[in-house]
Amino acid sequence: MKRFILIILGFILFISCEDVIEVELPENDTRLVVNGVIRVDENQEFLPIEIAVSESSSFFDENTVASLKSAIIYYGTPNADAPEILEGGGISNLAKVEPGSGIWVPDPSFDSDQRIRVSSIEEGDVFQLILETENEQFFATTTYVKSVPIDSLEQGDETLFSGDETEVIVTFTDPGESNDFYLLDLDFGEFLVTEDEFYQGQTFVFSYFYDNELAINTSSVVNISLLGVDEQFYNYMNQIIVQSGGDQGPFQTPAATVRGNIINVTGIDNDEVVDNVERSDNFALGYFAIVEEYTDSITITNNEEN
Repeated sequence: MKRFILIILGFILFISCEDVIEVELPENDTRLVVNGVIRVDENQEFLPIEIAVSESSSFFDENTVASLKSAIIYYGTPNADAPEILEGGGISNLAKVEPGSGIWVPDPSFDSDQRIRVSSIEEGDVFQLILETENEQFFATTTYVKSVPIDSLEQGDETLFSGDETEVIVTFTDPGESNDFYLLDLDFGEFLVTEDEFYQGQTFVFSYFYDNELAINTSSVVNISLLGVDEQFYNYMNQIIVQSGGDQGPFQTPAATVRGNIINVTGIDNDEVVDNVERSDNFALGYFAIVEEYTDSITITNNEEN
């Protein structure tokens, strides 16, 4: 009994001697975060324009909604002699969906329709986004990139390491007319990038394995999208996927700062000149892109039923 009491007293003493360690995390500068990827379905009448803006926060806090004074999209075909001049397009003035939402869409109260018709754009058209806060102005430019349809989705029966993975076999055909880049949205916050260097003009078949943490149950529907992207967006998403381990969307604050295509142009007359003021490190997180998307779905059945 005495030995038992000594053990209990020793355990209590050990617990009481533990110190609380306070870890001081570095304070990061607040940055504008922009979710500006617009996925185009060419069977729809209008581009589904929706720009979400927020501000990055400290490590343990959620991002907060950002306040903008204005948001405008210019679009058109670049002039051959002056690519910064867009011809044959137009302007889309954006407005908040509701106060405090951080979501900006074509202004429904404007004198004219600010929506952009899908029939009015072509591959290679350029879009410019200008965001203005109380004190700063941000600029991004992107080119409309088309995609290709998904030929087929099939459930396979192969596994990787644990034996619990679910295999989905994705097939699509590259047109072979140019060097193409793709982004696959594989549902559940999973993304994958690929380029056609080794399958240009050919049918590409690959397997993607969902692990058991995705909780794919019997008769779960998985939605997969294939987006056409340019090389710059491909490189950006590749960095995001590597840093996040593939389980993080592209517009949450990444583990390390990944620079997108949204630059701070406050006081800059020419967007090609990004270092004529002392703010080369002052840029927004996130990305602005206009991309065509093809989507398909597959119903997953439990492996034990196969």
